[in-house]
Amino acid sequence: MSKKARNESAGVLCGSSLISLQCFGIPMHQTDEPVFVEEYNPNWVSWFQRLCVFLEPILGQSFIRIEHIGSTAIPDMVAKPIIDLDIVIREYDFESVKLNLEAAGYEHQGDLGITGREAFVLLDRNLEKQLSPHHLYVCDQNSDELHRHLAFRNYLRVHKTEAKAYSDIKLKLVKQHNRNRELYMRGKDQLIQAILQRALTWASEKE
Repeated sequence: MSKKARNESAGVLCGSSLISLQCFGIPMHQTDEPVFVEEYNPNWVSWFQRLCVFLEPILGQSFIRIEHIGSTAIPDMVAKPIIDLDIVIREYDFESVKLNLEAAGYEHQGDLGITGREAFVLLDRNLEKQLSPHHLYVCDQNSDELHRHLAFRNYLRVHKTEAKAYSDIKLKLVKQHNRNRELYMRGKDQLIQAILQRALTWASEKE
């Protein structure tokens, strides 16, 4: 896919509020769930690393790499203390990865409406107590969704002013919508979209 086509695809997939929130793995929660974020915790890096140590033997030779994505992967960003990670694979390795993850206690939830990103949830409660809280996705190495995740993360790692603006709006929205998660998510959407489009342009210029 060309750079232009990939960016145009991102615009189509992430054009509306609901779809754009889903692009970052954000479901529409019940409105009475409490909303919370924490100041950046440097230990989130080691949380991710320990998850990799756990997952890599399970995956064997059927994956390329594991990427730390989302706000916990961006220094100084406030975030929910939950690690988002993408297991990057070759398309033809998905069934092998799926079987390995299921054997380890995960359940495949499908793509949740987002092509190129398969979600898994940990069902083993004993194992859940031993691991850092996390959201796990499996992405084909050429998927547009993986490209969006990495562009957004890498852009905010470099552009500190925009990362701070994103942190600030999170803190503001937590105060405004502490008991309404959906309004909190929607309140971030316009800024997320603006950052994402700049990130995709920035990433394409670097290729």
